[in-house]
Amino acid sequence: MKSAHLSLLALGGLLLLGNAQADEALAKAKNCMSCHQVAVKVLGPAYKDVAAKYKGDAGAADKLAAKIKAGGKGVWGEVPMPPNNVTPDEAKKLATWVLSLK
Repeated sequence: MKSAHLSLLALGGLLLLGNAQADEALAKAKNCMSCHQVAVKVLGPAYKDVAAKYKGDAGAADKLAAKIKAGGKGVWGEVPMPPNNVTPDEAKKLATWVLSLK
């Protein structure tokens, strides 16, 4: 029985890791990584800095998804982020992934 529990935990971990990698792949496919990196500020803020800023904000995923879709300016400086050609589902996946980074 203990072996079955460990197997299920390992499978769950692999599924979560796979989703995280898939969302990073989506960020690369949508050219988000041209202006952002996970841990280092490039043109836009580092994704880890975004996650830290919104930590504990229950509505952060929806707010960020809207910004990803529509673009924005002023929160992280004067350089605007243009609107991105993503579906609402893709924007939510990207926002959720960014917020999961530590």
